[in-house]
Amino acid sequence: MDNLEKYNNIFCELFALPEGFDPEIVKLNETGDWDSVGHMSLITALEDTFDIMMETEDILGFMSYREGIEILKKYGVEV
Repeated sequence: MDNLEKYNNIFCELFALPEGFDPEIVKLNETGDWDSVGHMSLITALEDTFDIMMETEDILGFMSYREGIEILKKYGVEV
């Protein structure tokens, strides 16, 4: 499984998104269970999966699926 598949699986599992979801509409407080609690679950899952530790600034700036990809790149994770 490549990193993009891992990334997508985390979103699908945490926020009950269907396979092949539209990434452009996946945003904090606009997607299913992606609220403040869901956000911390997402960050934890990403940190565990990719063996990284995000800085507070990046955790707070992680507002959408697309932004998340850019943030992961800062930690050397190619998605």
